[in-house]
Amino acid sequence: MYRRENILHHLTHYEEMAANQYPNVSKAAARLGIFAFVILMVITLAGGCMTTTIGSGEGAVKYSVFGGTDLGKVYGEGLQIHPPWVSLIRYDVRMQEQLEDINALSSNGLSIGMDASVRWRPNAEELPDLHVTYGTDYYRKLVQPELRSAVREVVGQFTPEELYSSRRQELQSEIFNRVRTAVAGESVELEAVLIRDISLPDQIRGAIENKLKEEQEAERYQFTLVKEELEAQRKQIEATGQAEYQRIITESLSDRFLKFKGVEATQMLANSPNAKVVVIGGSDGLPIILGNQ
Repeated sequence: MYRRENILHHLTHYEEMAANQYPNVSKAAARLGIFAFVILMVITLAGGCMTTTIGSGEGAVKYSVFGGTDLGKVYGEGLQIHPPWVSLIRYDVRMQEQLEDINALSSNGLSIGMDASVRWRPNAEELPDLHVTYGTDYYRKLVQPELRSAVREVVGQFTPEELYSSRRQELQSEIFNRVRTAVAGESVELEAVLIRDISLPDQIRGAIENKLKEEQEAERYQFTLVKEELEAQRKQIEATGQAEYQRIITESLSDRFLKFKGVEATQMLANSPNAKVVVIGGSDGLPIILGNQ
C-alpha cells in the first residue's frame, strides 16, 4: 500500500499530465477524473478479497495456499476478510451429542445390543492441531472408533444378568473413562457417555426377569421369617416379664402384711357411722365383720 506522500505525489503528477494533454479542461475537472480512477482501482482490488462469517459458538482455522495451516491462531466469531488464496475452516466448539447403536459380546459370548449417547466438544485453543491431524470429520475418525472399541472391551467383562440389572452404572463409568483417556490428547474434551438402553434376546431377557422375580420373592419370604421371629421373641420377653411381675407380687404378699392390712381395714370400719359387729379371732387371725348395710 502506498504511503500518503506517494499518493499525493502521483495525484499531482496525474494532474500535470492531464493539464498538458487537455489544456481546455479545468484543473478541478481533471482532479475529479483522477479521484474517480483511484476509487475504481480500489474497488477492483477489493473485489478480489473474500469474506467468511464465523458464527456464534464457532472457531475457524486459517489455511493458505502458500503457507499451509496457521497453527498459531484461532479465528473467533464475526466477519473475517481475507484474500482468495486463504480459506477459513469453521468448527463448532460447543458441546455436541451423537447417538450410537453398538453390538458387543458379553463375557459368556451372548450378543448384546446397546444404545449409547456420547457428548463432547473440541478444544477451541487446539483447533489447528485437530484440523491438521483429523480434519472436520474428526468425530468419525477419532471419537466414534474409540467409543465402539471401549464398549466392546468393557461389555466383554460382564454377564448379561449384570448388564441388565445391577452393574449398568459401573459399565457406563468404565466406558466413559476409557474414551475420555483416549481422546484427551487429541484436542477433544469428552463430556459424558450415557447408556440409554441394553437389548437382550427375548428368551434371555425373560429368564433374567423370572430370576429377578424369584430373588425378590425369596427376599420377601426371608423378610417375613425374620419379622415373625422377632415377633415371637417380643412375645416371649413380654410373657417372661409378666411372670416375673406376678412372682414379685406374690412373694411380697406375706401373712404379716395381709394381717396388717386387715387391722387397717378394721380401724376404718370402726370409725364408720354404720352399725356393725366385729368378731375377733377368726381362723386366719383376721377380724370377722358383721354389720348392717
